[in-house]
Amino acid sequence: VQLQASGGGLVQAGGSLRLSCAASGLTFSSYAMGWFRQAPGKEREFVARISWNDRRTYYADSVRGRFTISRDNAKNTVYLQMNSLKPEDTAVYYCAADPRASAVVRGTDVAYWGQGTQVTVSS
Repeated sequence: VQLQASGGGLVQAGGSLRLSCAASGLTFSSYAMGWFRQAPGKEREFVARISWNDRRTYYADSVRGRFTISRDNAKNTVYLQMNSLKPEDTAVYYCAADPRASAVVRGTDVAYWGQGTQVTVSS
């Protein structure tokens, strides 16, 4: 199984980025997908999750209203549209996959992790 995250970069505060995570080696449509992030010196934290069946979404309070998670099961890809970016959004962003939607929020026993993509927001 591989989760290939991409789309990170350097952006000014207030700008936007779109992250992608392409999955292979798993039945993508059967997995809940999520995004986590880890800033320097901090623990990894949950960002957003989308369920596998009804595509219900769930967000961390810190990003709700600014970030949107979506998925394209035909392309085995999950996206994270990030708008109104703030310097505190600077982190390495990781995608995660697990058949259990709850696990993708907990982040402690996720089945698969991507390799991470760096997002840097300048003030």
